[in-house]
Amino acid sequence: MLSLRHLTKSRRVQTAIGVGAAHYLRLVWRTTKLIIEPADAYERIPQHMPVIVAMWHGQHFLMPFIKPPKFRGKVLISRHRDGEVNAIAAERLGIGTIRGSGTHGTDFSKKGGVSAFNEILAALKDGCNVALTADVPKVARVAGLGIVKIAQLSGRPILPMAIATSRRIELDNWDRTTINLPFSRGGGVAGAPIFVPADADAATLELARRAVEEALNAVTRRAYELADRSGGGRARG
Repeated sequence: MLSLRHLTKSRRVQTAIGVGAAHYLRLVWRTTKLIIEPADAYERIPQHMPVIVAMWHGQHFLMPFIKPPKFRGKVLISRHRDGEVNAIAAERLGIGTIRGSGTHGTDFSKKGGVSAFNEILAALKDGCNVALTADVPKVARVAGLGIVKIAQLSGRPILPMAIATSRRIELDNWDRTTINLPFSRGGGVAGAPIFVPADADAATLELARRAVEEALNAVTRRAYELADRSGGGRARG
């Protein structure tokens, strides 16, 4: 008898789950009344593009929908089996993928890190926005140095972002994965761009890392406030 683990290794099964997930997320997005902060985010952000969109693990499912259609975007997704499903869903939603994982330090040699790191830099140089989680497995809500090094070497700003919905399921796992539900109020919040100097030393990189962490906590907190209280901001029509 096939176990669930063996079953999910099947490319056919992974594709079915990924396609189903993409359809589900479209339903959630279309039935969510989203409040955006700042209200002129879509006017402000393009002047900084391409950007490095930063988000927390487990809070990423609706992120593909924030990209305006005329702009290109890629997302970093792990090479793990679960990552295959996420990659299929992202590509169905019009987002390119870069495969690899972050680390807790500056050693990118594991889990496809070197190739992914270089591919991210190449994408940014080519004018493509790149999204990735700032925290790395399995230390939730602690920003790693990887995203800061990417900003330093690319010269592109980090843009902290968060989306929350009033109707949701929160899983009891390491990254507190949140499954957004349809027919919700939503909050989408973008923080101020964070630039990292090309000549940043170790101390400056650590300050930047902390700034990313604090900014992500702030936008996440505000996104949940907007979703749960539906106050302020401008609603997406």
